[in-house]
Amino acid sequence: MDSSDIQRTKIAVIGGGLVGSLNACFLAKRNFQVDVYEAREDIRMAKSARGRSINLALSYRGRQALKAIGLEDQVVAQGVPMRARMIHSLTGKKSAIPYGTKSQYILSISRENLNKDLLTAIEKYPNAKVYFGHRLLKCNPEDRTITVLGSDEVPKDVTCDLIVGCDGAYSTVRAHLMKKPRFDYSQQYIPHGYMELTIPSKGGNYAMEPNYLHIWPRNTFMMIALPNKDKSFTCTLFMPFEEFEKLQTSRDVLAFFHKCFPDAIPLIGEQNLTRDFFLLPAQPMISVKCSPFHFKSHCLLMGDAAHAIVPFFGQGMNAGFEDCLVFDELLDKFNNDLSMCLPEFSRLRIPDDHAISDLSMYNYIEMRSHVTSRWFIFQKNVERFLHTIMPSTFIPLYTMVTFSRIRYHEAVLRWHWQKKVINKGFYFFGALTAMGTTYLLMSSLSPRLQDYLRRPWDWVTNFQNTTCCPANSMESLEQISNVTSR
Repeated sequence: MDSSDIQRTKIAVIGGGLVGSLNACFLAKRNFQVDVYEAREDIRMAKSARGRSINLALSYRGRQALKAIGLEDQVVAQGVPMRARMIHSLTGKKSAIPYGTKSQYILSISRENLNKDLLTAIEKYPNAKVYFGHRLLKCNPEDRTITVLGSDEVPKDVTCDLIVGCDGAYSTVRAHLMKKPRFDYSQQYIPHGYMELTIPSKGGNYAMEPNYLHIWPRNTFMMIALPNKDKSFTCTLFMPFEEFEKLQTSRDVLAFFHKCFPDAIPLIGEQNLTRDFFLLPAQPMISVKCSPFHFKSHCLLMGDAAHAIVPFFGQGMNAGFEDCLVFDELLDKFNNDLSMCLPEFSRLRIPDDHAISDLSMYNYIEMRSHVTSRWFIFQKNVERFLHTIMPSTFIPLYTMVTFSRIRYHEAVLRWHWQKKVINKGFYFFGALTAMGTTYLLMSSLSPRLQDYLRRPWDWVTNFQNTTCCPANSMESLEQISNVTSR
């Protein structure tokens, strides 16, 4: 596809959130005509923040996508590095579990500020435009048309060459694709909800150690805290809805926190806690899987519209950003031929995005329960040791997912293989230790005691010799045979 064809190609991106705005930058950089339709008003023009500040974990995959459009350094400068998990026990004791090596960390960043930066980046391209306050009413991928409703309340039909659905877990674009034959879709609401709280700064400083993801694991539920640039922490309480429903009054909330998170109360403050707890109800979490991610060369799904996942591996945004990066790499590979890129995008991303969805479900169990287990900590130390001496052979799952671009489904396969090898190593080492201990124990015994312990074995041997035709019995049988033959 030559440059004139590219300039004539018109792409409509539905959704101006993180993935939609990043994808618009990638496409505009290639000189496509890009129009972004966002149902909300421009968040940069809002006088105050919309609700609570939401923090996200930016990892290697997301940083690589931002690097490709020249925004990595700007975004990284606004984040707070988190180098380990800080586990808060019920007694108040704290212990750190490193994510990887000393140079490896994830960034705690503001979702809202990142979205603002991406929207500003779009405006730098003369061939891209964002239409705020424009809600998608209809999407007809077959005819490559969409109908949007702006602030004038007059529906407007738009024709384009490609429709890119980046409109979230409840995607309108995906809803229209679901009417097409051979489109698979499933969704799952987990029985747990989440609620956001805040730990304010103390005297202009952080109230806790800043360079950690703080976790209060309580087996069936947990609370986490991510640091902010303003020295505060954004806390998120994850818990079954039935437990949230039991907390109806301020007294109930304080009693619950005194029982389950006693060290968090002086950090949050009783007044702030009871106020923020009832500010908004607990929110649901949904997991969405669908296949394929495209329709012919006319329509494509990315981010949560294609694969909404629960937040427990911190990969929702990063997986969506990697969608944009992979699609950009495919446009390079196939010289901007959309008819080749879209099917290949589905083939590559479906197994990976389904894999990270499953891993996110697993990681909730790990974060709320396994991190308190000594056996789990021991296994993590073994993994880190093996990774140190064999860095290309043994790579911890978290490292593969968070600090590399190893494909998600390949990371899962490799993780299962490594677990088998490590478990077999534990079994072999355990058997060898048992045999060695037995040998040393026998060697240290007195000869008389050793003779006493051998007697049962001698009895068994003697019994076998007397009942299984010993040599002298065979001689007697031969003599009897000779006599009778005469």
